[in-house]
Amino acid sequence: MNYNDLVNTAVEAGYLLVANGAEIYRAEESMQRIFRAYGVETGEVFVIPTLLEVTVIMPDGRPITRIKRVPQRTVNLDRVEQVNALCRHIWSDKPQLSEICAELKRIRRRPTLSPPVQALAYALVAAAFTLFYGGCWQDAVVALFCGAAIWLTTRCLERFRVNSFFVYVAASFAAASISLAAANYNVALSYDKMIIGSLMNLVPGVAITNFMRDIIAGDLIAGILRLTESVLIATAIAIGAGIALTASRMILGV
Repeated sequence: MNYNDLVNTAVEAGYLLVANGAEIYRAEESMQRIFRAYGVETGEVFVIPTLLEVTVIMPDGRPITRIKRVPQRTVNLDRVEQVNALCRHIWSDKPQLSEICAELKRIRRRPTLSPPVQALAYALVAAAFTLFYGGCWQDAVVALFCGAAIWLTTRCLERFRVNSFFVYVAASFAAASISLAAANYNVALSYDKMIIGSLMNLVPGVAITNFMRDIIAGDLIAGILRLTESVLIATAIAIGAGIALTASRMILGV
């Protein structure tokens, strides 16, 4: 058994899970199962949303430690499901490590939805929530453009590696600005419902759910980090929408 390759393989699997929105306990359990599948009972795993640390004690007593940062995280449950399926395959069939590495590379390169489909999804989510919160069909039409603007803003800023806090500020500002501008030209529109419906695209629902699950599971550090992240995202959304509202009252009187 090449312990270095085994540790690297486990770390890569855990990284894909955490980076794509999996729970902390899921990542730790998956890496532990990989170790136990190959007869390694000395694997110690520590995971938080931004860091993975793994240590394995070899038969001669020497430790092997790997640390890997998780600089960016997203929500891609398809990749999470693929890694879970791979871990089950490892547990039952114990394939060669080279085969596992090839499969992990395939999962990492697995294509996501095309940009037009993503923009359409953002637009439909905004329109649907606008109707859900009591808006009329005209509000929903404007919300379509707000949702698409959120997608375009986030993707453009992420391409330039802008801090995620300012990405959320800019995206919420863009959506609120479009809503307020439309309401200025058509007083029948409800800008509050359009803003709320559009901003549902940015609400960190997965992070909120995961921080509760992490705390209940005993991963207190990970839970607190996710809670802090959720609060910061909510603050950024409020700041962006607040700037747009203040500016509209000063300039347009809306």
